[in-house]
Amino acid sequence: MAERRWSASDFDYPLPEDLIAQVPSPERGTSRLLMIDRMTTADSAALTDGTFADLATLVRAGDLMVVNSTRVRQARFLGRRPSGGAAEVLLIHPAGDGTWVAMGKPGRAMQPGQMIELADGIGIETVEVRDDTLRRVRFVGIADTDAITRFGRLPLPPYIDREPDDTDRDRYQTVYAAREGSVAAPTAGLHFTTTFLDALRARGVHVADLDLEVGPGTFRPVEVDDLSEHVMHAEHFEIPVALADEIAACRNRRGRVWAVGTTVVRALESAGRDDGMVESGSADTRLMITPGHRFRVVDCLVTNFHLPRSTLLMLVSAFAGHEITMDAYRHAVAQRYRFYSYGDAMCVV
Repeated sequence: MAERRWSASDFDYPLPEDLIAQVPSPERGTSRLLMIDRMTTADSAALTDGTFADLATLVRAGDLMVVNSTRVRQARFLGRRPSGGAAEVLLIHPAGDGTWVAMGKPGRAMQPGQMIELADGIGIETVEVRDDTLRRVRFVGIADTDAITRFGRLPLPPYIDREPDDTDRDRYQTVYAAREGSVAAPTAGLHFTTTFLDALRARGVHVADLDLEVGPGTFRPVEVDDLSEHVMHAEHFEIPVALADEIAACRNRRGRVWAVGTTVVRALESAGRDDGMVESGSADTRLMITPGHRFRVVDCLVTNFHLPRSTLLMLVSAFAGHEITMDAYRHAVAQRYRFYSYGDAMCVV
C-alpha cells in the first residue's frame, strides 16, 4: 500500500474565536486536561476529560519527565520611525558583534541605516536586510541589557489581543524557567507548579530539563498544501549530559520518557538515537515531525491545543495518530476547552 501523502488541509479544523484563551487560568495548574490513550481500540475509552491534577495518576514511579527550561526574553520593542509613525521590533537571537537577528513591522521602515527611536538618543538601527522578514539590528545609545530591561516587552502570541500586564510576567514563564533566549513560552510547562513537581518527585518520578529556544516560527501556519514545500523554521537546542544520562537510566529501569511540550519532543527526537538514547550537546534543528515519523525517544506527551495547519498540530498527530488527534480536537471544541498558549492541556499516553 502506498504511503499517504499528507497535506496541510488534513490538519485544519474550525475553532470559535471565543475559545482562544486571552488570559491564563485563575491559578497555575488548575486548567482542564484532555487525556488520550492512543493504545485503545474503543473510541469511547480513548478520550477522558479531567483536570491537570489528574496527570499525577498517569505518571509512574521510574518515569522521566523532561521539561524545557528556556526563559522568554522581553524581546518586543515599540518605537517611532523618523516619519513619526509607529514601528515594532522583535529580537529573535544575538547575531554576534553586538547585533541581533530581528523581525519588524512595517518592514519598509527597517532598511540599512534606518533607526527606530525608543527615546531621545536611543533606538534600534537596521544593519542588514537578511530576507523579506529578517533583519540584523543593533541598539544605539544604550547597552543591550539596559535596553531590554528598560524598553523590552514580553512578546505575547499574536492571537492574544492585548498588551502584557504584571500577571503575564509571572504566568507566561514556567516555574522552572532559567536561561533567557525564547520569544515564546514552552506553553505545556505553564501548567506545572513547584508543588506539583515536588509531588511527582516524591512518588519516584524523575524530572530533568533541556533548553530549546522557541522562535517566532512556532506560531506560523503552514501556508502551502504540499508539506514537502514547507520551509521549517530552525530552533537552537541544548541537551545536557545530565539529561542524556537520565534517559539512559530511565531505559534501564524500563521507565517512560515524558515530553512536556512539542519543543521537548523536537529536541529529543533531533538528538535521538535508534537505541532510544540521546546524544548530549547543542545544535540547530529544522526537524518537521509529521505522521509516519518513527519516535525514538518520547513515550508520552503533555501539550496544549495548537493552531490549525500548524507544524505543532502535525507533530501531535504524528505521535497520537491523525484520526484520534482530530477527534480529540473536535471533542475539545464541543466541550469548550480553552485553546492555545494560555489554554487547557492534553496528554497522550
